Amino acid sequence: MITNIPFGEKNAGLSIFEPSEGTLVVVPSLSLPQDELRRITGARSYEERLLFLLLTLREPGVKVVYLSSASVDPEIVDYYLGFLPDPDDAAKRLTLISLDEPWSQPLTRNLLDRPDAIERLRSAIDGDAWLVPFVLSELEEQLASSLNVPLYGPATSLSYYGSKSGAREVGHEAGVPMARGFGDVRTELQIEEAIEALPGERVIVKLNDGYSGLGNVIVPKTDRAMTSFSAAGESWGSFTAKIRDRGAVVEEYIEHRPLYYPSALAQITPGGQAQVLATHDQVLGGPNGQVYQGCTFPAAPEYRAEVGSSARRIAEVLAGRGVVGLFGMDFFALKADAGYAALLCEINLRIGGTTHPFGAAVLTTGATYDEATGHLMSGNQPKFYTATDNCASSCLRGRTPGEVMRTAERLGIGFDANRRTGNVFHLLGALPEHGKLGFTSIGDSREEADELHALTRRLLCGP
Repeated sequence: MITNIPFGEKNAGLSIFEPSEGTLVVVPSLSLPQDELRRITGARSYEERLLFLLLTLREPGVKVVYLSSASVDPEIVDYYLGFLPDPDDAAKRLTLISLDEPWSQPLTRNLLDRPDAIERLRSAIDGDAWLVPFVLSELEEQLASSLNVPLYGPATSLSYYGSKSGAREVGHEAGVPMARGFGDVRTELQIEEAIEALPGERVIVKLNDGYSGLGNVIVPKTDRAMTSFSAAGESWGSFTAKIRDRGAVVEEYIEHRPLYYPSALAQITPGGQAQVLATHDQVLGGPNGQVYQGCTFPAAPEYRAEVGSSARRIAEVLAGRGVVGLFGMDFFALKADAGYAALLCEINLRIGGTTHPFGAAVLTTGATYDEATGHLMSGNQPKFYTATDNCASSCLRGRTPGEVMRTAERLGIGFDANRRTGNVFHLLGALPEHGKLGFTSIGDSREEADELHALTRRLLCGP
């Protein structure tokens, strides 16, 4: 029987961005539908997106145990520890455990089949500890139960609220505007009835557990031959089979232009305190323009307050239902007669694409989020950032992370610890095989962050 281990009263206010003591057991397993995951270039290296948590070793009472499918390049580890005042001491409080199974996914499933690795993990845990998963499935619950360690994430019994249908239910309860639509759709008849009932020339169908926009399909009402799938190689037959298994929502397609894609990042502590951590504008791409590519912080001032207010109401509803941990919410924003409106798009009850840029920014600059203004403040100085997961170039393929980091320093696009501005790189493990990396460009203004980001792309990835 799988049980969720409760947090002690001491950790009721825990935030993984500012632990003062204890052991973070980081399990960045991509316990997600593997069909969509295989479409992401360098997907296995996405386990490295949580390496920003090594920066919590700045606190002398914190230890980190980091799991991975393949060994993390030592130069990548040195790169992150180099942000800390005492890298050597931090290294003594870091335990890296690799399964050396890079092509078998997901990580947690393989870990549970390895008693030797479980024993290494158990022996590395010292004192108070909590397990930090990228996404929480029954696999992570089984792991936490076997270790007798609490999970910093929502129980799988609450996972429905992170589905597209569950998000509509939570949005209604929170009184947050949404596009017109229907949830919990599973049959082709239900799909057709929903399509006919909704206004407009097109609708969007979204798999309940789709992510990064890869589970979305735009369906014209009249010419179905023009149906547009976000994922390459998808067909209506394969897609409806997924709907039968996993469920979906059918919503009106928002034709309004310009249309913006803000998101919010929030956390709920083990004690039930809901807090909005940040708002972002997402950068999207792909065939339908709905696949996550990166983000900018903060969201635009025209709708930042509206997004933050809606996110808080949603977080409070989820806290009341027992959700714990980090999660994201995606919105549409558009100009209405009385200003800008923000419509809830989905809730992602997991660590998402905006988490590691936010973590990198706050842990390198020491900034704190001011919910009233929507700014990250480092003293009296607001901080801005622009981030990407998708900087790729053939000229980077075959190069080691250390080579690229040394090149960045030589070109003056590293991180300036005195000004607390510059780049924080991630996905470095994807460089040798795929020529791909990500980075977060931090500046003291929107213009500075954007200019640094554009310069870095040009210098590392070409025009």
